[in-house]
Amino acid sequence: PEDKFSLGPCAERMGELLDCDVKLAPDCIGEDVAALVAGAKEGDVIMLENTRFYKEETKNEAEFVEKLAKPFDMFVNDAFGTAHRAHASTEGVTKFLSPSVSGFLLAKELEYLDGAITSGEKPMAAIVGGSKVSSKITVLEALLDKCEKIIIGGGMVFTFLKAKGLNVGTSLVEDDFVDTAKEVMAKAEKLGKTILLPSDIIVADKFAPDAETQVVAADAIPDGWMGLDNGPATTAEQKEFLSDCKTVIMNGPMGVFEFEAFSKGTFGIVDILADLTKEKGAITIIGGGDSVAACEQSGRAGDMSHISTGGGASLELMEGKVLPGVAALADK
Repeated sequence: PEDKFSLGPCAERMGELLDCDVKLAPDCIGEDVAALVAGAKEGDVIMLENTRFYKEETKNEAEFVEKLAKPFDMFVNDAFGTAHRAHASTEGVTKFLSPSVSGFLLAKELEYLDGAITSGEKPMAAIVGGSKVSSKITVLEALLDKCEKIIIGGGMVFTFLKAKGLNVGTSLVEDDFVDTAKEVMAKAEKLGKTILLPSDIIVADKFAPDAETQVVAADAIPDGWMGLDNGPATTAEQKEFLSDCKTVIMNGPMGVFEFEAFSKGTFGIVDILADLTKEKGAITIIGGGDSVAACEQSGRAGDMSHISTGGGASLELMEGKVLPGVAALADK
């Protein structure tokens, strides 16, 4: 075990938040842990050392699981961010501890993410961004079935523009997914759904914060230039497009928002969503990962209905997959 992965700082921080002494166990299994738990008084808080110090944790090995569960009576899982993994500490221990139930955060994540997708108020829209179609295609297809409107942003835009026969310069394109993009657009048309792609793009002569930039129409990207963000006309169109929506789910940024020159598209759509909730009472759900970072950086995180704490977990839930860490819990 490496010291830098010890949960010592977490125990210290939790102690500050709870305003009490949080003891860090020397391990997560074994006699020392059992003795510490057995000697604890009501109200005492003990944090187990990092379970990932054992390779058996991620392999969910039965012998390790039994040792991990041994000193305890029940299990509460409140770690939504790891609920999509069938590990010893998320799924394995439920076989030895009863009741095994969800905590308040996990319940809230399921209520918003799962609830919005299965029974959210219409019209419903999804904003799917990020650099690659390949990593978002499953969620895109799942959301296309459920939502009336889809906004596509980020690097994946250029695979769609290429699928429409447009020149994309040196923008990121996944050539293997051009046909997939065509299929998505055809499916949307068949289902009577609307996909909104950017009408203008901020292009750059290189991938760098100090690149030369210009705003061009989406069908006029010059050779040797790459698209790194939505243009202002696109943000205005997105605002109009989403204005009547009652439920909006966002997963992924609109551009390379880490560079200030290419952050306006992402922060623009964050503002649109925050205003929809604040002014019109729409349910806005930010589905993990980069979208959360963008909301926090923009200072509008507090105006959203729900900000997910899981990247991969929220993506899998939106794809309609069963999360092993949730499936293992008791129904009530």
